[in-house]
Parts: sequence; structure tokens; C-alpha cells
Amino acid sequence: MKENARVSLSVYDVLGRQVASLVDGQMIHGQHTITFDGTTLPSGLYICRLKTDSFSDEIKMLLLK
Repeated sequence: MKENARVSLSVYDVLGRQVASLVDGQMIHGQHTITFDGTTLPSGLYICRLKTDSFSDEIKMLLLK
């Protein structure tokens, strides 16, 4: 069953430092689009972490300039 949840979506550098917090709060269930602006960050590998109370996932992102 889909339900509303507290959601955290953050971006980290390879050293584990948080470089962006894209979402941090309650969200209604459904599909959402979030834009990440990395113009102030250097090129490199970043990790995007999505967390809710019952789900967690990470993806690697390569930022090229």
C-alpha cells in the first residue's frame, strides 16, 4: 500500500560530505521530479541517497563539466 512518508534526498561527495539536500520532509505518495543543480560543484563522482522510514537506496552520479 502506498502512503505518505517523510523523505530525505541528499547528494554526497566521495568523501561522504553532504553537498546538497534536495528534499527533507513529508511528501505525499506518487511520482515526483526533483532538479539537482551542480553548477557550483567540481566535476567528479557523487552519491545520491534517498531515504524514507521503510526504504533506502543510493545511486552514483558522474558530474562532468
